[in-house]
Amino acid sequence: MMRARVPLLLLGILFLASLSASFATSLREEEESQDNPFYFNSDNSWNTLFKNQYGHIRVLQRFDQQSKRLQNLEDYRLVEFRSKPETLLLPQQADAELLLVVRSGSAILVLVKPDDRREYFFLTSDNPIFSDHQKIPAGTIFYLVNPDPKEDLRIIQLAMPVNNPQIHDFFLSSTEAQQSYLQEFSKHILEASFNSKFEEINRVLFAEEGQQEGVIVNIDSEQIEELSKHAKSSSRKSLSKQDNTIGNEFGNLTERTDNSLNVLISSMEMKEGALFVPHYYSKAIVILVVNEGEAHVELVGPKGNKETLEFESYRAELSKDDVFVIPAAYPVAIKATSNVNFTGFGINANNNNRNLLAGKTDNVISSIGSALDGKDVLGLTFSGSGEEVMKLINKQSGSYFVDGHHHQQEQQKGSHQQEQQKGRKGAFVY
Repeated sequence: MMRARVPLLLLGILFLASLSASFATSLREEEESQDNPFYFNSDNSWNTLFKNQYGHIRVLQRFDQQSKRLQNLEDYRLVEFRSKPETLLLPQQADAELLLVVRSGSAILVLVKPDDRREYFFLTSDNPIFSDHQKIPAGTIFYLVNPDPKEDLRIIQLAMPVNNPQIHDFFLSSTEAQQSYLQEFSKHILEASFNSKFEEINRVLFAEEGQQEGVIVNIDSEQIEELSKHAKSSSRKSLSKQDNTIGNEFGNLTERTDNSLNVLISSMEMKEGALFVPHYYSKAIVILVVNEGEAHVELVGPKGNKETLEFESYRAELSKDDVFVIPAAYPVAIKATSNVNFTGFGINANNNNRNLLAGKTDNVISSIGSALDGKDVLGLTFSGSGEEVMKLINKQSGSYFVDGHHHQQEQQKGSHQQEQQKGRKGAFVY
């Protein structure tokens, strides 16, 4: 009897060992997939909500589901909308505050208010410094037109859900793709509300005959012309802070803060080979979206998903529609590997500062050295003397955007030393 139990016991031990090994492998694979938790590849990070011949609506996967490090972004989502020329996005409301930025093309946005009030906005990406944008309050019915006869419309939205991290679009219309939310009300509620027989309500509002193919539809030029008469200038006057623009021959950056939403909106262009020197934001968590072009990004942050005194580099090669998140206080550098432009949203933007770690202006290391006892502090901070550190910093006469090809050969020479120093303690986390 005892002999019969031994093989069963061994089988049980082998099964548990196999299960444990499988679980460990699964954990390792999960960790490997999270090597760069700040990078969202355009090929597999966007989920399509709707698509037809006239355009599509996509939403980026939830930030907090990508990594626990991004859980402070659980109340924010990115939504992308594209439409063909002369098309209409049918009326809807969303359970989220929306901040809409035109990436390319032009749009007529109509916000519908109670008491037969409407607001019309003409938005465009033609502004050489900053694309137009507009805030849409949660629950506001709106519709969107691409009035251009030739150019596609591309829009990126920062959505701030008011119910939960999921976003819900409530469309009034019944189409081949979805039914009107009004259809969910019972027959007697609808009859009493519209003071009509259900058959008439159904024929006028919900009948399959005459339904559109989807929520993005074609619109004729006469209707567009009529809407254009009402459209006024873009959202530029509605924001509470003036533009903050910096730039030179290598690139330019324009930032604007909406204090009511505590959100920073940025537009950045860089020429091929340009480098945005290492810098960090004091409070804002920046969500960077690639509009066109390619870039190499390096972000420095704590090593692993735990409290530690060690840090490491998180690198990515970015291309069109990729998204990269830059947490507050994490130093970052961006090099353009082609002409490239970005749209950015900064969360927790009020009272935020941008601090540079290299370059001639706004350099916080240089600011330490310019203090009365600063050179002594620099000498204690770095391996060289304070004078040597200041001399090194002053070699860079450029600010913000510089020539990224400079001293490229010496970079290769120093790469071995850099690898040896990797993993040294340097970030205090508490």
